[in-house]
Amino acid sequence: MKDCIFCKIVAGEIPSKKVYEDDKILAFHDINPVAPVHVLFVPKMHMGSLNDIDPSNIDYVSHILEKIPELVKTLGLSNGYRVVINTGADGRQSVDHLHIHIIGGRKLSWSF
Repeated sequence: MKDCIFCKIVAGEIPSKKVYEDDKILAFHDINPVAPVHVLFVPKMHMGSLNDIDPSNIDYVSHILEKIPELVKTLGLSNGYRVVINTGADGRQSVDHLHIHIIGGRKLSWSF
């Protein structure tokens, strides 16, 4: 999608601090972290939100979920972490591209 900031990050038009990348997904550090570790996973295929998941793109999302346990080990999150997916305006989704937050590195509260 032309004006999507995450699509531009995936395309390399905007720099990011990458954690992981393969042909389907990209993981990078959030520019406004709410905890010592705050990484975003995005599918390389543009999907607006969880509401856009269907049989043609579910493999991108399942691939992210498969990679999370592997990558949290390299991020040093042995004591736990939180997985957050904000959806829509009321869900506080700030970018209209599906993204999954991995948040940790300290004991978390519900208000961050």
